[in-house]
This record gives sequence, structure tokens and C-alpha cells, in this order.
Amino acid sequence: MTTVQARSSEPSVDDRRWLALGVCLTAGFMTLLDTSIVNVALPSMQQGLGADQADLSWVASGYALTYGLMLVPAGRLGDLRGRRETFLIGVALFTLASAACGLSSAAGWLVMFRLLQGMAGGMIAPQSSGLIQQMFQGAERARAFAMFGSVVAVSTAVGPLTGGLLIQASGGDDAWRWVFYVNLPIGVAVFAAALRLLPRTPPRVGPQEGFDVRGVLLLGSGALTLMLPLVQEQQWPGRRKWALVPVAVLLLVAFWMWERRQGRLGRAPLVDLRLFARPSFSLGALLSLVYFAGFTSVFFVYTLFLQNSLGYSALAAGAAATPFAVGSAVAALAGGRLVVRYGRILVVHGLCAVALGLLGAVAAVEFLPERDVALAAALPLLVAGIGSGLTVSPNTTLTLGRVPVRRAGAAGGVLQTGQRIGSAAGIAAVGSVYFAHLAGHGQVAGALELGLATALGFVLIALVLAMADLWEGERSAGR
Repeated sequence: MTTVQARSSEPSVDDRRWLALGVCLTAGFMTLLDTSIVNVALPSMQQGLGADQADLSWVASGYALTYGLMLVPAGRLGDLRGRRETFLIGVALFTLASAACGLSSAAGWLVMFRLLQGMAGGMIAPQSSGLIQQMFQGAERARAFAMFGSVVAVSTAVGPLTGGLLIQASGGDDAWRWVFYVNLPIGVAVFAAALRLLPRTPPRVGPQEGFDVRGVLLLGSGALTLMLPLVQEQQWPGRRKWALVPVAVLLLVAFWMWERRQGRLGRAPLVDLRLFARPSFSLGALLSLVYFAGFTSVFFVYTLFLQNSLGYSALAAGAAATPFAVGSAVAALAGGRLVVRYGRILVVHGLCAVALGLLGAVAAVEFLPERDVALAAALPLLVAGIGSGLTVSPNTTLTLGRVPVRRAGAAGGVLQTGQRIGSAAGIAAVGSVYFAHLAGHGQVAGALELGLATALGFVLIALVLAMADLWEGERSAGR
């Protein structure tokens, strides 16, 4: 009788799958929140640690750098050696690195532990998408990916408000430490739940399932060479830093050729290039890269404008970005249900809404006094947030939904690597426009206006890609 009762209290296999999805989504929210939560904490770090501009840049962008570098190798490692085990290692490292960031006594230590934190986040992310592929099929997989995409959309958007609340609640020069300490209880809870709920996957062995070390080195060095001038755009004066870009292109071409060779010889590549033969994957991944360049850079210049130019507190600056987060959260959940019915046209409508919202924000900056910008931009940001929710979540579902399960981790790593490179490139491009205008003209509102217009340009490019994917899908259906 006791055995029967004990068994009946255990969650069913179906319940365990959805509980395991909850663990993956919580971990994803924690790691992606850290991409934007530090933005409003930068002034507090400057006061509390005496950090200079270069230190603050590395705290903000270095996380994205190491996060992006880890995604594809970690995804492939999870495919080969077990996604559960790789996930647990990543969560443990992320939690410890978060504690070390919060305890840092100097800016140099903070930067170092922040880079380690990004590496751990990059280990976690592709396991989540791979586990979704492993645990779900058909309409359930689409629903799970929609929830995953919702977390991606919402976590970045709510970062400024969350950081503002934490800093306001703690106060003082050490208030910034709590944007890292908040990860500790979440990390411990996720680790404990993952031990119990995540399914085990037997490691793959055999000559065709090896780990492509040379591919890792070529891809890592290419991505690093490409991202460094973007991350250091403000700290490395002059144009010589852009000489790294053609070097990065050569390294990435060498990576592509090496992976093709691996495929021809029947060996296991780091990235199965056949994924890019699928228009839904290649166009969706490129769209994600370009959209994140515009989407994440909006918060960077907007919170800088509110805090440094209008004297907003961290909480007030975070609250000013809340309409975007609310719209994104609501629309992402709806988009997860609608994408199965409407497909890529939903992404097109979402990007149109984002473009319309950013145009409204630019108009508010152009025609209203600076003190009224935050209030006037609330409605346009809400519209942009709704559009973002209808873009990120459905695009994730459409891009990853038909990827073979055995390559799910690497495919998720490719998608999210593009997002991180896009974020770094967007912040560099929009930030350079903002700071250049500010230095040359001293007009804060004009600098913000140009920064938002640059972000809008990225969104319009993403819209063109979404329309191309829609056209390709209609053409394939006609054939």
C-alpha cells in the first residue's frame, strides 16, 4: 500500500516533461536576464568600485562575448556527452560565478568573473533547446518552443526594471552587487530540480560522433576576432581595430570549408552545414541576428539617456522601459499559440509593429521637451514590445522546430550565437552613433534620436528577411 501511494505521488511521464521544461525555462530566464540587468547598475558600479569606462564596457559586453563563444561547442558537447550533465555543470558554474561577481573587491576581478559567468550561461542555453527537441514532438514541440521564445523575449526586456528594483531596495555604493546575488537562490533551486527532472541521454560513441576540436578553434577564433572590435568600439580609438573584421571573415570561411570537408569524409562536424540548406533555419537565424542588433541596443541608449542626462534613478529608468517588457510578455505568450496557425506572416506583422513603435519613440524625442520623453515614449514602446513578442517567440519556433533531434543542441547554439553577436554589434553601432553625436554636438535628445533611428534600421532589415522567408515558404508550398 505504501509503495502504491509513493508511486501515485510521483509526477507522470507527461507531467515530468513539462516540469523539466519549466526547469529549462527558468535557467534560460536567469542567464538571459543577465544580458540587460546590469545596464542600470553601471553607474552604481562606477561609484562603488571606481570602475572606468573600459571596465563598464567589459561588464556589459564581455558577458555577451563569452556567452556567444560557448554556445555552439557546448551545444555539440551536450549532443555527444549528455545534455543533462552539461546543463548541470553550466548551472553550477553560473551560480558560483554570480557569487564571485557580487563579492568582487575590484573592477578587474568583476570583469574576470563576469566573463566566466558568460561562459557558464553559454553552456546552459543550447541544452535547453536540445532538451525541448528531445522531450517533445509535433504540436507539443511547437508549444514548448513558443514558451522558450517567450522567455528569450521577456527576459532581456525586464532586465532594466529588475535591476532598478534591486538597486533601489538595497541602496548605497554596493547596491550593484544584488544584480548578481539574485541568481544564487534561483541557481540552487534550478540545480536541485534539474537533478530530479531532466531526462538522461546516453553519450554517443563511434567514429562519426567525435568532437570537432579544430572546428571549435576556427569558429571560436573567428567569432572572437569579429566581436572584439564591436565590444571595444568605444575603448579602442581609431579605425585600425576594424582590420580585425576581414581577418574574422577569413577564419569563418576556413571554418566553413573545414566543416564541409568533415561532412564529405563522413566525420562528425561541429555544425552540420545541411542545416543551412533549410531556408527556414538559415533565414530565421539571420533574422534573429539582425533583429537582436536593433532590439537590445534600444535599452542600452535609452537607459543611458534617462540616467546620465535626465538624472533618473536606476528604478525610474527601468520603469520607463517597462511598457516594452509588458507588451513583449503578453504578445510572446499569444504568439506561441498563433504561430502554428499563421506561420511566418506573424513575424512580419510583429516586425512592422516594432518599426512603428520605434518611429513613435523617435517622434517623441524629436518634437517634445526632454523631460516629457519618457512619458510620451511609453505608448510607442508598448507597441514595439507587442511586436517584439510576436517576433522572437514565433521565429524561434519556426527556426528550430524541424531541426533533427541529434543536432538540436548545435542548432540552438548557432541560433543563439547569432543573437549574441547581433547584440554586441547593435550595441557597438548604436552606441557609437549616440556617443559620436553627443561628443560632436552636445545634444542629448539628438543623440538618442539618432541611436533609436539606427536601431530602427536593423529592425527594417530583419523585416526584409522575414518577408523573404515568407515568400520562400509560399513558393515551396506552391511547388
